Amino acid sequence: MSWKCFSLLFAILPLIAAEAVKPDPTGFSQQRLVRIQETIERHIEARNISGAVTLIARNGRIAHLQAHGMMDIEAKRPMAKDTIFRVFSMSKPVAGVAILMLIEEGKVRLNDPVSKFIPELKGMKVAVTDSRPGAAASEPPNYYTIPATREITIQDLLTHVSGLGSGPVGAFEARKFLQNLAGGTLAELIPKYASIPLDFQPGSRWAYSGLAGFDVLGRVVEVASGLSFDQFLKQNLFGPLGMKQTAFHPGEENWPRVVTAYHREGGALHKVANPNRLQSKTYYSGAGGLVSTAEDYAQFGMMLAAGGQHHGKRILSPRTVEWMSSAFVPDTMQGRAPGRGYGLSVQVVTDPVRAGFRVSAGSYGWDGAYGTHFWVDPKEKLVGVMMIQTDNPDRQLDRDFENAVMQAIVD
Repeated sequence: MSWKCFSLLFAILPLIAAEAVKPDPTGFSQQRLVRIQETIERHIEARNISGAVTLIARNGRIAHLQAHGMMDIEAKRPMAKDTIFRVFSMSKPVAGVAILMLIEEGKVRLNDPVSKFIPELKGMKVAVTDSRPGAAASEPPNYYTIPATREITIQDLLTHVSGLGSGPVGAFEARKFLQNLAGGTLAELIPKYASIPLDFQPGSRWAYSGLAGFDVLGRVVEVASGLSFDQFLKQNLFGPLGMKQTAFHPGEENWPRVVTAYHREGGALHKVANPNRLQSKTYYSGAGGLVSTAEDYAQFGMMLAAGGQHHGKRILSPRTVEWMSSAFVPDTMQGRAPGRGYGLSVQVVTDPVRAGFRVSAGSYGWDGAYGTHFWVDPKEKLVGVMMIQTDNPDRQLDRDFENAVMQAIVD
């Protein structure tokens, strides 16, 4: 071989090598992404969960989508990528976006009193508890009422500072009319919250309103838009984003794809007897009624990560998404944890070190009661979605999943 040929070969080799190590367009190391599977498998082997579907998207492209373990242990049915999950409180950011869409249209304001849309909620009372020491949670709490210092607002509901259904009095009293939740409607049941005192003065602290606050917001959407809450979401959010598997009821034909729910106790997983209590064809719970798949919910997350648009469809303006993910409630307010503020329907990680989270500052998202978890990282243009169906009170799997994702970013 001539010297000229050798020279040509040496000139070409770096180009071949560069092509061989061409970086992933999403900036992830494919070798390091394997650690997501290893992380989930450890939790499956420890009987923390039955299985999971994990998804990561970055720069508008899905970089990882994988099913792990079983969707039904007893039936030996493996998890599938299109498995349908009860996302419970991950419904709240969806309801929050619906309200923000109406704010952009000028039909709702953050400082609007809720009574503008639901007159029954005007002139609310606040409970002052006088509970007996050692009283059981099932017993009625002792309390008297005083007038609220101001009306509750749309912002109060979005940020969990309203006091509506946010403590022992509200939770106990609400049980009186929420026994048959799935058979009612928002129009029928939401006005009944007028009979329940607030658990604290509006704006005085942060306390999670697990059901009441965002169900009320669902009714606000109905009144302000003139559409039922489910139709508003279908027409303005789910349809434009292609979220065909997301609904308040999976439909009879889709029930075989709905994952089995488990409760973790005593080192074992036990089937949950009635996990479908919020899935209804008539009561559209913005607090926790939606079912979805990992890929469907990721479309919602990618819309937020892209500043309010996805698939060429604009849902919100970039400024509104920035507004949504701002810390309206600082971590210094009573009820919030260090490093974790709260925005308009989402938790905002203001200081990852103090929060103990492996995400960028400014990341935001929320979780569901049976272990579903998502977050949007604006700095990395990243969306993480983890769908499981086991109640997961310590949320350690969330942190492990975030760690497995973040360590795989190399560009």
